[in-house]
Amino acid sequence: MQKHKNGNFSNSLGFVLACVGSAVGLGNIWMFPYRLGEYGGAAFLIPYILFICLFGFVGLSAEFAIGRRAGTGTLGAYEYCWNKGKKKNLGKILGWIPLLGSLGIAVGYSVIIGWVLRFLWGSVNNTVLETDASQYFSEITALMRNVPWHILVIVLTVLVLLCGAAVQIEKANKILMPLFFILFAVLAVRVAFLPGAGEGYKFLFVPKWEALANVDTWVMAMGQAFFSLSITGSGMIVYGSYLSRKEDIPKASLQTAFFDSVAAMFSALAIMPAVFAFGIEPSSGPSLMFVTIPNIFRQMPMGRLFAVIFFLSVSFAGITSLINMFEAVTESWQHKFHMKRSTAVLLCGVITLLAGLFVEEETRVGNWMDFITILVVPFGAVLGAVSVYYVFGFDKIREEMETGRTKPLPRFFKPAAKYLYVPLAVIVFILGLAYGGIG
Repeated sequence: MQKHKNGNFSNSLGFVLACVGSAVGLGNIWMFPYRLGEYGGAAFLIPYILFICLFGFVGLSAEFAIGRRAGTGTLGAYEYCWNKGKKKNLGKILGWIPLLGSLGIAVGYSVIIGWVLRFLWGSVNNTVLETDASQYFSEITALMRNVPWHILVIVLTVLVLLCGAAVQIEKANKILMPLFFILFAVLAVRVAFLPGAGEGYKFLFVPKWEALANVDTWVMAMGQAFFSLSITGSGMIVYGSYLSRKEDIPKASLQTAFFDSVAAMFSALAIMPAVFAFGIEPSSGPSLMFVTIPNIFRQMPMGRLFAVIFFLSVSFAGITSLINMFEAVTESWQHKFHMKRSTAVLLCGVITLLAGLFVEEETRVGNWMDFITILVVPFGAVLGAVSVYYVFGFDKIREEMETGRTKPLPRFFKPAAKYLYVPLAVIVFILGLAYGGIG
């Protein structure tokens, strides 16, 4: 059994839960419910499921497989791919692009999860529900107005990673991800009994078949699927490097895609029926999570309790994603600079915090996240797809993907990977620039 210096996941369940923890994030909560209803209801699920299956099966599998094959994370994996083409120096340079994408997302994400923790505490002491949510949100998202909670997010993430690598990440996700699903299921059941919730279900699930003739429906479904799975050319590679060679990578990839989609559906079922029950205009983005939802809880019986449940579950989703971003950076610095793990973790935390302090204000962090998610991350994902399937070569990566499987890859896998997935990754990057973001 291949043994990484940071340890290995103990089994496929731990690996899948860690990957689901990375994939399930704010996009599932504040973007998917609105897009589902706005772009055709149940009709939107058709292109979305098609893209989720494709990107999950061949996209995630590529990142998991190259991580396990190279035995290391982002920087080492790109060197490994490009070394086969005698262009090792180019691989050393290219690997930094997706890695900086992971660090860049971590900078903005830590700021936003700091807002979530502040809202969680405000729900516990009832401050959020006693004041106007938009005013509360404006106050905490002003520059340097949420620093203690921002620091707390970094500290929690660093502490998890200082306690261990693969095993500790697995343990954290085995606790936090089931709790996330349970809490959102509780919310979904509660809002189902609200008068007027039926309109929310109509918004979500009554199919508007004409939407399938709208190009934007397919574009948004593709973007939602691509970014929801955390395909960045970085984060999932490091988790793949912690995977035992006895595990079936394509199977684990589909399981990750499935549970990520379930999380998105739970979010939709917990949010949109409540939005319509109280006659609030549906929206997406931070305003949905930090303004609309608190205003809903204010009007609900036991709203304070459900506000705590909601922001606690969002905190779990955010921190598990942040753990993956930190780990991608930490492992690469260990590999590249031969750092001690503790040094790499602490350095990552300090850089993330210091950079984050400059973008704490809402508009600044929004602009920062737009730059990272529209330009850096999708470009990194393209580099990953090309490096694995074209530079390293399909036949070599197929050997890795078939290790741990009882059956060979299906025949359609190669054309789907090389001639469908890779071009679509390029298209996602181009459309993101054209639309100003599709994920």
